[in-house]
Amino acid sequence: MGNRGMEELIPLINKLQDAFSSIGQSCNLDLPQIAVVGGQSAGKSSVLENFVGRDFLPRGSGIVTRRPLILQLVNNIAEYAEFLHCKGKKFVDFDEVRAEIEAETDRITGSNKGISPIPINLRVYSPNVLNLTLIDLPGMTKVAVGDQPPDIEHQIRDMLLQFITKESCLILAVTPANTDLANSDALKIAKEVDPQGLRTIGVITKLDLMDEGTDAKDILENKLLPLRRGYIGVVNRSQKDIDGKKDIRAALAAERKFFLSHPAYRHMADRMGTSHLQRTLNQQLTNHIRDTLPGLRSKLQSQLLSLEKEVEEYKNFRPDDPTRKTKALLQMVQQFGVDFEKCIEGSGDQVDTNELSGGARINRIFHERFPFELVKIVFDEKELRREISHAIKNVHGVRTGLFTPDLAFEVIVKKQIVKLKTPCLKCIDLVIQELINTVRQCTNKLNSYPRLREETERIVTTHIREREGKTKDQILLLIDIELSYINTNHEDFIGFAKACGWFRVLSGAAVIRKGWLTLHLSIMKGGSKEYWFVLTAESLSWYKDEEEKEKKYMLPLDNLKLRDVEKGFMSTKHIFAIFNIEQRNVYKDFRQIELACDSQEDVDSWKASFLRAGVYPEKDQAAPAETFSMDPQLERQVETIRNLVDSYIGIVNKSIRDLMPKTIMHIMINNAKDFIHSELLAYLYSSGDQNSLMEESADQAQRREEMLRMYHALKEALHLIGDITASTVSTPLPPPVNDSWIPESRIHSVHRHRSPPARPVSHPVCPGRTSLRDTMSSSFQCFLSLFVTLSLEHCSPTPHHPVFYFILEVNFKFSLFPSH
Repeated sequence: MGNRGMEELIPLINKLQDAFSSIGQSCNLDLPQIAVVGGQSAGKSSVLENFVGRDFLPRGSGIVTRRPLILQLVNNIAEYAEFLHCKGKKFVDFDEVRAEIEAETDRITGSNKGISPIPINLRVYSPNVLNLTLIDLPGMTKVAVGDQPPDIEHQIRDMLLQFITKESCLILAVTPANTDLANSDALKIAKEVDPQGLRTIGVITKLDLMDEGTDAKDILENKLLPLRRGYIGVVNRSQKDIDGKKDIRAALAAERKFFLSHPAYRHMADRMGTSHLQRTLNQQLTNHIRDTLPGLRSKLQSQLLSLEKEVEEYKNFRPDDPTRKTKALLQMVQQFGVDFEKCIEGSGDQVDTNELSGGARINRIFHERFPFELVKIVFDEKELRREISHAIKNVHGVRTGLFTPDLAFEVIVKKQIVKLKTPCLKCIDLVIQELINTVRQCTNKLNSYPRLREETERIVTTHIREREGKTKDQILLLIDIELSYINTNHEDFIGFAKACGWFRVLSGAAVIRKGWLTLHLSIMKGGSKEYWFVLTAESLSWYKDEEEKEKKYMLPLDNLKLRDVEKGFMSTKHIFAIFNIEQRNVYKDFRQIELACDSQEDVDSWKASFLRAGVYPEKDQAAPAETFSMDPQLERQVETIRNLVDSYIGIVNKSIRDLMPKTIMHIMINNAKDFIHSELLAYLYSSGDQNSLMEESADQAQRREEMLRMYHALKEALHLIGDITASTVSTPLPPPVNDSWIPESRIHSVHRHRSPPARPVSHPVCPGRTSLRDTMSSSFQCFLSLFVTLSLEHCSPTPHHPVFYFILEVNFKFSLFPSH
């Protein structure tokens, strides 16, 4: 071929093909290859078997090849076969190869003529083959059989197009000689994807089966439907020869004898037959690979760069190193500790922009979720005031108290503080869940060692669960501490004096409640409208909207009472009324104003707010006597304790919100980090045998082997490509064939009579062939030149003149067939 690099190009492509197929993807690298296409029973399988010299392909009627077969032929001293899906197993008996192809086909497609685009990779080593890679594709069909879908023709066509559409694929179009060439399915589909004929090689089979008196001479001489790379004829074994187990070597000898003895083919016998086809394919595939080297080199380099990062951790892997497992264990544990700390504390490198990490999630629990859980503890105003009233009465007993009892305040405050335990414990549970998720996330890098990952997760999770109990005990202790002593001298506590004069001191600035209410008026007075109400200690004001810029009215709260109003027949709102106990007009000429809410709960909440402002229900209301006391002194005491409870619970909430994150960080999170850095390794050593602990997973070992195999194959490919020099001896692609002179009628059938002579065309160069200039004597050259000159000068022949035919015939024969 010219140099070592060119000789190893095809084995190199084979290695790349294996490396990519073994991991189930092609790395977006279209490797040069030859795809064999043709109709059913066109003789594709026989051609491949002749190449190998063995019967190894399934035989039968209908679709026999139902999955693409990537056949890699490797010249080797020993003869055997290997399948990519049966690694390490060598097939010496080629009957077993056939059985394995059938079994592997049925495994994917079923046993009733189904097809699949998933290829079977077969490599055959033999001293009788040249380095060659071909893809045997299913034969094109038009009718579905068995369980085949009705669109089987389109499925096969789509499968063929997946291969032959690629510019890196040469097309071996196989057509039987006993059918009309113009109806060849193989040439038709090849013409669709390769209209210029740059990649198509024609193969004519079954030449011995043509009707007596006919031949395919015009086809093989590239005169009928010319191809740029020409046609090569072969003679395969008949079905009788196959059934009779006729030796392929004998068949090849018979094929050689056929071409040498046939009057139509003997002048081209050195360019016909299976051996010549194999040499031609070997040379053209090698040349094709050479032509695609620039693009292939670029793709290989880009793939190698992308693969560098993935195999970085594998490149220094030494399975025979006795200290490898210890080193790996130390590195894995150290890396796990670093990753865990980065997830919790945050880091400036490799910041995740898709989702929050563990530390950010815990921070959100501390400062968003936990405060929200505290706010969710909404006090039932009506129930709270009832409890305060009962507490005051029970403290006083049969006496009538003159002062607000502080014991009632402590009882109510402690009852509210106890309610904080639930959100505190829930906060701890949320943090623990995030810590466990962070541990699992950080152990993803330990997937290579499933036993190590399992033990690491178990040990760290167990430690976190142990700290969970201590953290919860500490939080409950903090709440018990709050319950043990009610510090009424706290600087932020309002105290009894301020609570009693709460509304007088704060005057109108003390806003008790704001919200939307519907003001019900008669239709003549404007109907019902929604306003923004603001309730303070001294007045009730309403505005046009919540910006409070346009005040509609301000109603003083002196001498006002509350009463319930039955909702109307057509109304969906719940209504209550405010009236003046001195029978005066409350608003304009209205003795009472009716306010509506969407639900009864809103009504009760607004009533409780009015109670805090000193507006009580009327005495004849049907409410139970124990719900709201009509004793003004008791109501003032209830309001005082209510204000004190609000103030003190606010202090406790502030303290708990501050201490919760600190306690969790100290007892649980920081301790977990220290445990991972200082004690995890010792626990792992004591958990069992280090050999089993550091046992690599089978999937990971396979992945490492495949990645390294591909990595080294890419490096070797680039190295070999670097050895390819521009001085490599090869045959250039033949020039385009001018078929404009062919009459239209000649395209539709093949006849025995001679057609008008074709213009000289180039054919694939055969090994050992010499040119016309090297074989003809100089005297004959001079004679031929003189004869042509005199003929043209004196006869002036037209394209239909007999002399013109003679000149072209002599020139054609001696230029193409120097052996004659």
